[in-house]
Amino acid sequence: QLGLAEWCLEETVRHTRERHQFNRPIGSFQALKHRMAQLWLEVVSSRAAARAAADALATDSPEAALTVAVAQAYCSRVAVHAAEECVQLHAGIGMTWEHPAHLYLKRAKSDEIALGTPGRHKEALAELVDLRAP
Repeated sequence: QLGLAEWCLEETVRHTRERHQFNRPIGSFQALKHRMAQLWLEVVSSRAAARAAADALATDSPEAALTVAVAQAYCSRVAVHAAEECVQLHAGIGMTWEHPAHLYLKRAKSDEIALGTPGRHKEALAELVDLRAP
């Protein structure tokens, strides 16, 4: 899911550099810059969560279940958001067979379902820290 989110961000940044509107790259518009900056922050945070989970699993940490639940709850949401932004910022071509953006959105949604929704992982996280689930 992290790799999917990273690809979507990289592809979106590349596309917004190349696509021009009003004689300017669309990536130079402030509203799009803000969306991509927010997405970059989410991807970087996902990377940190995934690395923490991988480290906890590799070292047989007693906190492994906790860090894996946190990583999965966060990375799943970020993958879907990154794919949605990729399709949105590619505009019409993002949903055509000419560009793979829509395939990444489908993969992100199917991974979210197959690997457990963020809500399910938040419930598991709540149980691990002895809190009532929302």
